[in-house]
Amino acid sequence: MYDIIIIGGGPAGLVAAVYARRAGKSVLVIEKATFGGQITYSPKVENIPGFVSLTGNEFAEKLVEQALELGAEVEAAEVVSLRDYETSKVVVTDSGDRFEARAVIIATGARHRLLGLDNEQALIGNGISFCAVCDGAFYADKIVGVVGGGNSALQEALLLSEQAKKVYVIQNLDTLTGEVALREQLAAKKNVEILLGTVVDGLRGEDELRAVTLRTLANDSIRTLALDGLFIAIGLVPQNEPFAKLVELDERGYVQADENCATSVPGVFVAGDSRHKRIRQVTTASADGAVAALAACDYIDSMK
Repeated sequence: MYDIIIIGGGPAGLVAAVYARRAGKSVLVIEKATFGGQITYSPKVENIPGFVSLTGNEFAEKLVEQALELGAEVEAAEVVSLRDYETSKVVVTDSGDRFEARAVIIATGARHRLLGLDNEQALIGNGISFCAVCDGAFYADKIVGVVGGGNSALQEALLLSEQAKKVYVIQNLDTLTGEVALREQLAAKKNVEILLGTVVDGLRGEDELRAVTLRTLANDSIRTLALDGLFIAIGLVPQNEPFAKLVELDERGYVQADENCATSVPGVFVAGDSRHKRIRQVTTASADGAVAALAACDYIDSMK
């Protein structure tokens, strides 16, 4: 039996592993895809304290190296269920393996909702982005598009308008759905053009985004729009399905937790983008990891 099992190997999960090992707890980190999480897609990261600039892969590698050096164990598998037996928790993977621990930290993150287009995955980090705060500076004096019409998309467009030469907001509906104040701010921007009733129908470029194919819904007309970058802001999907029947989720599927990252189930904690919160950045995910790990250690010590 492990002291702590961490489900998810992104920044939140790996930082949790570091803190738990430094507290002398045995730790297993289970990750279904890439250790390091979504940040590995970022070719350049400039918002991590202590680093002027580094790639997402470099940051992920340093986190993994640190966790392993401290003695954390890792397992490449997809978790399909989490079972609570009060004094212990059992994590079951897609291969049928069962791992037992005194406490569990859910750090599965949230994935960006995609457009579902050919070559979309390959272009993430090569012209397709999801975060203007993270990547906007790379598009100074360039032409970018933002897909979406809600608050998140409008906020992304406003941030990008301060640096980009031209910003296209591409919305499939006939109106923007974001707040009136945001719409008014965008309307006042001379370098922002809003394309309503329009969808991105295709992506041009093999190794790097060069243009998008746009389809006007009213008449099915097609045109090509040259872009240096495309920011997709059509929502996030928390990856909490395996825990939906165990811990309390909010209406959008994020795990509810208190300031100690404790969920509705004693001994089960949550860290990072999978929990209910407003700001989702690598620094806040890392902070969650530390808080959840220390809270899990306190929980285990209280059982003795």
